[in-house]
Amino acid sequence: MSLVARQLEADGISTVILGSARDIVEEIGVPRFVFTDMPLGNPCGPPYDTEGQFDNVALAMDLVDSAISARTTVQSETTWPDDDWRETFMRPDSSP
Repeated sequence: MSLVARQLEADGISTVILGSARDIVEEIGVPRFVFTDMPLGNPCGPPYDTEGQFDNVALAMDLVDSAISARTTVQSETTWPDDDWRETFMRPDSSP
């Protein structure tokens, strides 16, 4: 998505990436990035947390207006309910 965002920007369409792989997204050099410290695949927040998801989308929309330079990153304050996912995430023996 980061490469698609760069092409859209080159075509005059503003973009914001919401994601969790900060090192990868920032290396690609997207124009605007909302970093969410959550498991991959959950960039807007935990399932059914509509308030947190709304906050992340609102942060992304605000970033379109407020970013004053290229490669702007902001960090979401929304958190995952617990940190247990960090120990088992992406391990082949962990269940979804």
